[in-house]
Amino acid sequence: MAESRLIQGRYRSLDLIGRGGMGEVWRARDESLGRQVAVKCLKPLGPEQDNHFTQVLRERFRREARVAASLQHRGVTVVHDFGDDSAAGGPLYLVMELLDGRNLSQLLDDNETRPLPVDVVVDTAEQLAAALGYTHDQGVVHRDLKPANIMRLTDGTVKICDFGIARLAHDIGFTAKLTGGAMAMGTPHYMSPEQIAGGEVDHRSDLYSLGCVLYEIATGAPPFDLGDSWSVLVGHRDNAPVPLREHRPELPEYFEQVVLDLLAKRPEDRPGDARHLHRRLVEGRV
Repeated sequence: MAESRLIQGRYRSLDLIGRGGMGEVWRARDESLGRQVAVKCLKPLGPEQDNHFTQVLRERFRREARVAASLQHRGVTVVHDFGDDSAAGGPLYLVMELLDGRNLSQLLDDNETRPLPVDVVVDTAEQLAAALGYTHDQGVVHRDLKPANIMRLTDGTVKICDFGIARLAHDIGFTAKLTGGAMAMGTPHYMSPEQIAGGEVDHRSDLYSLGCVLYEIATGAPPFDLGDSWSVLVGHRDNAPVPLREHRPELPEYFEQVVLDLLAKRPEDRPGDARHLHRRLVEGRV
């Protein structure tokens, strides 16, 4: 897809807007409805990949489409369509709403890695807690929350994206086959201790990852920014995070305590669920 092409006779690719672990995301035009959309295409696999790996990756991509399409919330990216254009030499693809904004990683880069404004940090935290409350109620655990997977739109709306390794609570056995069973999946700077250990994870692992994200946008760096991946993972397991207000005294005290609670090493020591977390954030602000 280096040049404009028509996918499934309907979606005209225009320009590349992002790359992820499994695919590329293109801005495209829906020729049937005359609107612009985002189309995520599974990356072509090289000849070195065996058939089993290819099959697993394609099924994981299909599963992302099913999970994302099942979620209907203003804090989650809307999925419009999914299909397989391989018969015409095209990709496996997922069609989503085209978002007008920047992900949190880009916003930090735009700000030269300085923390985001306090009011933006607090508002983002409340919106993410509400969105996670919804997804967890649907039995979906994201498992890869990080700044690059969270968009803040120009109107201030925050949306969670990329459910590529999400797990359905009622479908653990099937998901384990797709993600390698006990193999740790995620991004080191944002992984919970239990996720690093390769054990079962639930909604509380997402809460830990959320704590890492909030710590970073509030202070300008993740809680354990220790150079190499191994040191980062050991930090999650063994080290206490530096209190946020030592980095940035103007942060509200209640917010610091919420984030530190999210970063508790033991899942049972974190907030019970995202809806409870949302209430704490709102009550702290008012």
